[in-house]
Amino acid sequence: FTVVGLILNMLSASVFGCRLLGVTGKLVIGQVPWLWAAGIYQLGICILSYRAMDSLMATFFGFTSILKFAGGYCLLYPIWQPEEPSFPTPFLVVFSILFAVLALFLTLKSPVDGLYLLFYVAYCVALACRPKGFFEGGPQGVDVAIFVASALMALTHLYNVKASAKIPTGKDAMKALLAHSSFLKLREGTDLHAPYLGYSKYADAEVLGYACSVLASFAITVTGDPQAPLATVVIPWVVVAGGILKLLGGSVAFARGKTLESSAFILYGVLWIIWGLTRYGGLYGTARSFHAAVGIVAFMLFNGFIVFCTLFLNIAWFFYSLTFFLVAVSFLLDAIHALPAGYDIAATLIFGLVSFYCFLSALFNSIFEGSCLPMGRPIVQLNGGQGGVTKCLHLPARKASSVKRIADILKNGGTCGIPTDTVYVLVAACNRPDAVEKAHQSKRQAQDRPMSLWISSLKQLEPAKHLFTPLLWDFMEAAWPSPISLVVPRGEWVDFLGMKDSAVYVGTPQSVAIRIPDCSVTTHLIDLVGPIVVTSANPTGEADTTHHNQVYAKLGDKVDAVLCAGPSPENIASTVVDCTKINSGNIGFFRVGIVPKSQVKLILILFLFP
Repeated sequence: FTVVGLILNMLSASVFGCRLLGVTGKLVIGQVPWLWAAGIYQLGICILSYRAMDSLMATFFGFTSILKFAGGYCLLYPIWQPEEPSFPTPFLVVFSILFAVLALFLTLKSPVDGLYLLFYVAYCVALACRPKGFFEGGPQGVDVAIFVASALMALTHLYNVKASAKIPTGKDAMKALLAHSSFLKLREGTDLHAPYLGYSKYADAEVLGYACSVLASFAITVTGDPQAPLATVVIPWVVVAGGILKLLGGSVAFARGKTLESSAFILYGVLWIIWGLTRYGGLYGTARSFHAAVGIVAFMLFNGFIVFCTLFLNIAWFFYSLTFFLVAVSFLLDAIHALPAGYDIAATLIFGLVSFYCFLSALFNSIFEGSCLPMGRPIVQLNGGQGGVTKCLHLPARKASSVKRIADILKNGGTCGIPTDTVYVLVAACNRPDAVEKAHQSKRQAQDRPMSLWISSLKQLEPAKHLFTPLLWDFMEAAWPSPISLVVPRGEWVDFLGMKDSAVYVGTPQSVAIRIPDCSVTTHLIDLVGPIVVTSANPTGEADTTHHNQVYAKLGDKVDAVLCAGPSPENIASTVVDCTKINSGNIGFFRVGIVPKSQVKLILILFLFP
């Protein structure tokens, strides 16, 4: 993905660089699609970089996409006004600082990549020094340098992918240098991108989220002309950085199980988009709107709830959400035409500084072990909170090695949460009474909801086939594998499965529920472990769990591992059929789940009346 992102940087740099070199006579509106297309595709590269667990490059491509959207906006401006727009100098200085900090941390990964980012530091400085920004010769000269540097970087990356003798980029050089440091130690291993809850396919995007807050807050410190709100380039910084990229960061945070952080990023992103377009897009005018004030009050109420929730998260997030509340207050006062002089600038500067600290803290803590720049402890500590964060393993179900590791845990007497063809369940090996008892206690199993027994194939019951009636055996063959649990009479067949002392926790004295799940991961696990004892992965009385994050949140401190497969294929549990009187041609239903009664009865009729 890096090579594609570098080529997109070449594309945008060529638009302005060609103007300086005389290849094109002037900058025209027809070049806007090139810039915005590059920006959109670079947002895609940003997302793919998060999928590749490369949060630093994802942040970089997020930054460069902002510049592309801003460049396109400036070329569109002559549609409304004949003169060229001006740039907010404080914002560009802050942007150059963010690029410089990111370059410093990227140097730890590859010094060449870090040096490449310095071109963008120079670019932001050049834009800040020239009031007309992209239209001036200084920034266009840096564009030429970026084009050349991007081309060299792209060629280097492409060559190193295929060649055996690679071009040295200094990769891992800083790692070797810091290996002897006792103060700074790089994060390594499987927990480098470990999410708060369970397994995630994305790296953490909080660095980009905080950085966008910094950019948006410093962008609106510029006092625009109410008669010509578009004359100062603010909309791209507020709408793209504070809005679109903030929404992206919120979506990634949600995928990583950070519900509160995700809600905050998405809420703030929506507000930045609305306020940026309203105030700096010419929609506001000189008149103030009561309706705008009502909308801002609604946002403030939502943010008040977020501020309250951050009391249970950490100190940094509390101040982050609280200072944004001050920004929302400035929006409200401006909407009702009661804004004191300087209040909005002070509020946004405070929020920007807090966001910058969070940006640095997230960077430090994602690269280095320990808490170099701590986010702080929760102001209000809940009893039992986060009990399973350091204990419970979360393993991706798509890997055979993960299934094998879960099998080893079960064989050694552990309990695990696993995905199935319906909802997530809590399992233990039936030949480990200690594990079955542990699962029973951790689940707070009610007596009227006994645990069930799962097998992977009827071959596991073949030695006891003579203990089942022909009709019941044929019915089991026809019904499985499926999300249908059959409650059958308890008998000596239970002993053939090696249940031993586990039998006291499974079923009732008269019957046992048994099933073959229609899920390849689950049946493969049973093949490795043997028959397993199963119950739903939630405390008794609560709703079924339909995502591995829910298992981790509800039972994370009570289970040894969770096999993570994302959302469950169904939101409804299996159908439980009473087969204790099947020989008389009658069946009952303890629970109607994903399979309807009619379908179950049809299976039975086909065997009674072939």
